[in-house]
Amino acid sequence: MPQPSTPRKTPGRPPRISREEIIETARRIVEEGGVDRLTMRRLATEVGSTPMALYHHVRDKEELLVLLLDDYAARTLRRPGLPAHPRERVVVAATAVHEALAACPWIVEVLTADDLLSTSALWFVEQIVDGLVECGLSLDRAVHGYRAIWYYTAGEIVVRATAARRRADDDRATYREQVFADLDPSELPRLTQAADRWVPLTAEDTYRDGLQALVDGLLVSR
Repeated sequence: MPQPSTPRKTPGRPPRISREEIIETARRIVEEGGVDRLTMRRLATEVGSTPMALYHHVRDKEELLVLLLDDYAARTLRRPGLPAHPRERVVVAATAVHEALAACPWIVEVLTADDLLSTSALWFVEQIVDGLVECGLSLDRAVHGYRAIWYYTAGEIVVRATAARRRADDDRATYREQVFADLDPSELPRLTQAADRWVPLTAEDTYRDGLQALVDGLLVSR
């Protein structure tokens, strides 16, 4: 007697996902592999869904990156108490941004690669620009001053993070260390004199010293 056929299973809908789950998974992907590893297809796989389902929550990768920026800013950026003197307000606000971003260098990669920003961070930009104006710069010059401070801040973080990744991946002497070990003192006397201390000296955290010198220079030129 023929057996009744087993009903064919039809694929159901992908499991429902939340925007919070999408952000959390996207953050894990970029923290583990960098921003280039974050694609909508990979993200969909990681959350057990489909790329089409993701588009119900985020328009595209750019919007996803903005959400990541806002999420990070909301979790880490804390408005510091501001001193009365405008010059010191500039230094304190920029230092707070540096401290938050240095703990998560991939954020700087996003900020410097695209015209993206977190609205949560605009308060810090306001304090820097306003402080420079209060110190005597025109608004245009203050915006230029903020740009110089941002370039210095982002560049310092990127250089340190890149060097740290290289040292973690390869413990051999760097090319620079090899070159500095064989300098010609007759041509490069100062570098030869500092060669054996160059690596530890350049590894020191001198961000705030450089920031204060930069701010002083901006204000002297007003």
